Amino acid sequence: MTRNVRAIAFDLDNTLWDVEPVLQRAEARLYEWLRAESPRITAALSPEDMRRAREALARSEPHQAHDFTYLRTAALAAHAREHGYGEDLAPRAFEVFLAARCEVELFPDVRPALARLARRYRLGTLSNGNADLDRIGLGDAFQVSLNARQIGAAKPERRVFERLSDALGVAPGELWYVGDDPHLDVAAARAAGLGTVWVNRRAHRWPEGQPPADLTVVDLTELAHALGT
Repeated sequence: MTRNVRAIAFDLDNTLWDVEPVLQRAEARLYEWLRAESPRITAALSPEDMRRAREALARSEPHQAHDFTYLRTAALAAHAREHGYGEDLAPRAFEVFLAARCEVELFPDVRPALARLARRYRLGTLSNGNADLDRIGLGDAFQVSLNARQIGAAKPERRVFERLSDALGVAPGELWYVGDDPHLDVAAARAAGLGTVWVNRRAHRWPEGQPPADLTVVDLTELAHALGT
């Protein structure tokens, strides 16, 4: 099953790190910054109100719905206008969010397993999110790092996986995609012709009626072992 594999690519959030506490901290830090820099915004809007504004923006501009950076920055600019601040507030506020967004704690298996896999395979990443691997200190581990904003589309669209395989210089059938989401990662990658690996760190049940991944592992150490590295 692994004879033709030449490259391996990874989802990021909940595959290489636990994202929920990261996002909670980033949202809290952004809101506290806004409270200090633009108190009229936080006096009028709760974090939940701001989340709903981003969701409404995504519905009104579906061609931008894949781009979380755009949605957050544009929504912040609108809040600034509505409450008497300059739109230059938006990129400054987003930088506060992004800095916290990139303060992640890698799962302990990640760095050792990537080092093992890199001896034999080209490595890449593909994410719908906007984490910055260079800021995280993981950029050098991968030959290719792509996200939805760069591509102009998001998983589960087939073209994001086609772009990934092109960037890695391999055919889809020579590329395995590794992720935690049975639908966005496994089913979508399979539909694009990639091999699939489900990382099931939390002992979830596989969705009933959905074909399984080519390989299921509990962490990247098990993946490296399965691939003989």
